[in-house]
Amino acid sequence: MNDIADHGVRFGRIAAMLPVKDMTKAYDFYANVLGFKKIFENGNPVGFMILKRDQGEVHLTLQPNHKAAHFNVAHLMVDNVDALHAVCQQYGLRIIKSLQDKDYGLRAFVFEDPDGNRIDVGQPI
Repeated sequence: MNDIADHGVRFGRIAAMLPVKDMTKAYDFYANVLGFKKIFENGNPVGFMILKRDQGEVHLTLQPNHKAAHFNVAHLMVDNVDALHAVCQQYGLRIIKSLQDKDYGLRAFVFEDPDGNRIDVGQPI
């Protein structure tokens, strides 16, 4: 089988799609706690939203019956993992895996957003 690059396919951005039960509550969290800015929304009421901060982008999709997965649904690389960990603690977010240096070269932790979506956060050591 040929490599897909041999067929002229080039990948662009890819972003995590996070299901949320309440779009307003989710937006408030991502904007006011994590500092994301809304760059697109669709629907009335809003059923889809794109948020961006620096190089990070998340897509929120309204799913009123969402049941959170018991695994990480997104991985976020940051340049100050300790500061983000402190913010998560300050806002009372559930920390799933504590902040620690990993043997694979990252300082990392996992938290849950208000909808239970688990986000793995890391910074190269």
